[in-house]
Amino acid sequence: MTRTPLLAIALASAVALAGCSGGDTPVEHSASDRSAGHTSSSAGLPNGHVDAGEQLAHAKGKATGQSCVDCHGEEGNAPIDASYPKLGGQYYDYIAHSLQEYRDGNREHALMSQQAKDLTDQQIADLAAYFGSRETHLRDLHGVNK
Repeated sequence: MTRTPLLAIALASAVALAGCSGGDTPVEHSASDRSAGHTSSSAGLPNGHVDAGEQLAHAKGKATGQSCVDCHGEEGNAPIDASYPKLGGQYYDYIAHSLQEYRDGNREHALMSQQAKDLTDQQIADLAAYFGSRETHLRDLHGVNK
């Protein structure tokens, strides 16, 4: 992996974490978000709805004929390709910011750019709420290289 994608990932993570601050805990945040004290969204989106996000995650997109779960697996934890990210339990803001970047053309991927281009802010919030609420198969990498 080149330094550019690693830098982009680190930057996106930093932006997502920087916006998390105090306040009431919205339901759209994952258990890991809540346990870490993250309670507000830096994505500037309306509140997401898990049930609506689940429906969207299973709906076939007009542009590609694929649904989110077709590529990322049921509940976002079984991608069909090792290069596709696991979304289950991911931070709400990370998913929301990523989808906004694909939609707005600031981040490009052959499938994701097409999938996201017609998403509304509410749909992005709903998808982020759904995948953020799923059980995580992600692992903490703190201290891995020490």
